[in-house]
Amino acid sequence: MDAMDEDPGLPADIDAQPVVQAALALRPILRDYQRDIEQDQRLPPALVDKMRAAGFYRMVIPRALGGLQVDPLTYLRVVELLAEGVGSVGWNIANNSIGQLVTLGLPDAGVQEVHGNAPSIMAGTAVQGGGQAVPVEGGYRISGHWTFGSGCQESAWMLGSFQILDNGEPRRRPDGGPAFWRGVFPRAEADIVPGSWDVAGLRGTGSFDWVVKDAFLPERRTMVHAGVPLDNQWSRWPGITYALPSQAWVGPHHSAVITGIARAGIDALMALAVEKTPRGRTGMLCENPQVQDAVGRADAVLNAGRNYRGAMITELWNTIASGEETTLEQRARCRLASTYAADSARQAMDLVYRHGGSTSFKRESRLAECWRDLHVVGQTVTVAPEWYPIGGRALLGMDPGSRLR
Repeated sequence: MDAMDEDPGLPADIDAQPVVQAALALRPILRDYQRDIEQDQRLPPALVDKMRAAGFYRMVIPRALGGLQVDPLTYLRVVELLAEGVGSVGWNIANNSIGQLVTLGLPDAGVQEVHGNAPSIMAGTAVQGGGQAVPVEGGYRISGHWTFGSGCQESAWMLGSFQILDNGEPRRRPDGGPAFWRGVFPRAEADIVPGSWDVAGLRGTGSFDWVVKDAFLPERRTMVHAGVPLDNQWSRWPGITYALPSQAWVGPHHSAVITGIARAGIDALMALAVEKTPRGRTGMLCENPQVQDAVGRADAVLNAGRNYRGAMITELWNTIASGEETTLEQRARCRLASTYAADSARQAMDLVYRHGGSTSFKRESRLAECWRDLHVVGQTVTVAPEWYPIGGRALLGMDPGSRLR
């Protein structure tokens, strides 16, 4: 089946899409849950039910499995809007979708078990390492300790990477390098490590460490660790959505979280500026030319990064839609755009935080919340500064390394 048979094209108006409209409607309601999210370090069950009903937990799942099969720009816009409401909510939805994309590379029986009845909430990590397994009949006995289990409190399944031991020695790839597999575990088999997520921001993601001890992992819920998403292993799903390279999803997903938070930060300063008269001044904050300059610069910087990211994803989509292969340079620019959008968000946030004055450092202020959450997102490896030299090597015709496929 041709990819165009399943994906009609990128929407002309992303914000008009039903799932985006649902995110727009939920965004202000998220503020009602913010305090509980921070204190309990999880998304409240009542909120999860609202998000499930809105379709946020099945955006990237194929229509054949009951999903929405949205394009990446629609998915990123939902993530961005939810992050505007509460950063932790945007982060968990972003990670859940990437985990779901990865699990579409499971054998058919595994896909049906995980997603067949209804798309399942996914937590865990796609990063290499954390577990060790011994082959047994029908699968493996596995134990492991993994970090960053974002969304583990609300999830049905956990995704983790592991090595297989043969006679006590890890299996190797044909080239001699370490070989890794991925496994999917029922949430009930994982023990959450209390106190392992003591952080400055994004507390509500509940990104605790998690442990599995001597669990049976059937072969149908395992797959070779071949990339994120799983490239050729998931291309059996029809549609441009599943023919895109990983760069259209991984990197942009966290980039959208940080640009959403930055937008909320700009809006917070704008709201403060028409309410606050700084101590010792007679005019309101909005009358200060430096504040006016900061708001204008922050808005311009943020949207420049967002538009670059969107343009590069659109280019990848259009290339696939035309029946062509994406180039290394296109994929490199998509990762560069994601990192640049994240850096633009950081720059915008720092501008507005600085001009909020003493309000900015009060723990309960919106500016403080946005600043904490944004700078935690900015530390993730998916938008780290190292992507600039990786992309630069690709543009110079040099080997960029294995991380840019």
